[in-house]
Amino acid sequence: MKKLIDFDGLFDEKLAEYMSENAGKYTEKQWEALIPKLYQKFGDTFVAKAQNTPKGYYAEMTDEELVRSLVGHVREGIPAPDFLCREIESRRCTEALVGLLSEKNPELLTFAVNLLGADERAFDGYFGILRRTDSDENVVEAVCEQLKNGADAARARALSLYRAGIRTELMLEILSRSKERDEEVFSLLLSAFREGGEEMPMRASYLAAYGDARALPALMEEIDRDDINFLEFQELRYAIEALGGVYDRPRDFSDDPYFQEVMEQQSAPADKRSDA
Repeated sequence: MKKLIDFDGLFDEKLAEYMSENAGKYTEKQWEALIPKLYQKFGDTFVAKAQNTPKGYYAEMTDEELVRSLVGHVREGIPAPDFLCREIESRRCTEALVGLLSEKNPELLTFAVNLLGADERAFDGYFGILRRTDSDENVVEAVCEQLKNGADAARARALSLYRAGIRTELMLEILSRSKERDEEVFSLLLSAFREGGEEMPMRASYLAAYGDARALPALMEEIDRDDINFLEFQELRYAIEALGGVYDRPRDFSDDPYFQEVMEQQSAPADKRSDA
């Protein structure tokens, strides 16, 4: 494998020189817009240490070498250059990346998940991560996002984990993004919503995301209760409207602490709201 090169570190050195030479020439906002352009230009600049340009250095690697290089950067604590990630992404190095999903390193797993995206070939590995009790929660969240993007392909496995009592709330969230209609999924989402409890508002949002108007009677029944708080009311009304319904019964939440907090935030000066 080719040696690991800290291209980002080399760019930072060149950038520091450039900024020193052009001190006072650009405003802070102009620098913010210019630096990404300089970075892209650096990708096509010959680097003696690599005997190539950064982009060319990675273009010469095989898929397996690219992924091994990514692993090396993470394990050695050397920032993985965007040029490396973009080359992996453009190649769709799926087989080599899927092999990383059994790793334990959260940073490496996050790279793998983000680069694999919603590729169905990664789903077995994704569900393997969800089954593990020691998985990093940030990685779990990243996996969940990709499975939501491919919810129809993930449906059978999500149902299996839900029945097994594994990460049930995440499974509901994934299932709610299914596009293909499925009676079992709808019944499960509706039953979970009717169970109530602290998760009720979130489960109302799952019904909204699933988009089946048959959930409206259950949502209308829940929102009409006098013991719901303002935040629950807001989430329920959103779900009802998302499914094409309307709820117009006047409600008074003036004594509700959540309502009072929202009103206080809305009446606060803009600069104080931004600090909150």
